Amino acid sequence: MIVLDMESSGLDTGKCGIWQIGAIELENPENQFLEEARIDDEDQVEEGALKVTGKTEEELRDKNKQSQKQLILNFMEWAKTCKTKLIVGHNVGWDFFFMRNKCCKYNVVTEFMEVVGHNVIDTYSVAQIKYLKINGNFAFKENGLGKMGLKRVLKLCGLKDNRMHLNDKEEVDNEGTPHNALEDAKLTAECFSRLIYGKNLFPEYAEYEIPEELKKE
Repeated sequence: MIVLDMESSGLDTGKCGIWQIGAIELENPENQFLEEARIDDEDQVEEGALKVTGKTEEELRDKNKQSQKQLILNFMEWAKTCKTKLIVGHNVGWDFFFMRNKCCKYNVVTEFMEVVGHNVIDTYSVAQIKYLKINGNFAFKENGLGKMGLKRVLKLCGLKDNRMHLNDKEEVDNEGTPHNALEDAKLTAECFSRLIYGKNLFPEYAEYEIPEELKKE
């Protein structure tokens, strides 16, 4: 399985660009992918994206970096090295459709679907189901929206979240480390391993004890 994460110039999958892709083969976690690119000239940049990544718009448009199309093609070549092409991610539908939209733009969507397919597993759903089994209810915000961001999933899995966070007003409410696609993919893979198998995946997270309720069948 391929655990995927991306960093973009904003949340709008039709107007913003992808500048970093990180991925891990879950069954062989040493097989990793991390590359960056410049976004397209017409791609928009949102202030919130700059805040959480610690980047400037000039860095996202750096002409010395490879094109966004080449970044996606390189990811597709790497994906061919993975035995199982099932995509895993947190709110992974966003990443998947963002990349597929770009593939449509670059006329490589057929190749993308042949390599990656269209099947995904979202750790949001996996975590909500596990939360239900433990607590007897799903996690919701006061306004009725689901409350299972990666930060909450990490807590559920006994992991510490050291990443930068923004509140609903896109103000920094946690001065953590800038978001990085490979690091977030590793966190997601670690959570998936704990949620599904009750096991630690990466040595750097072994110091964080797996909650007993995740070790149970």
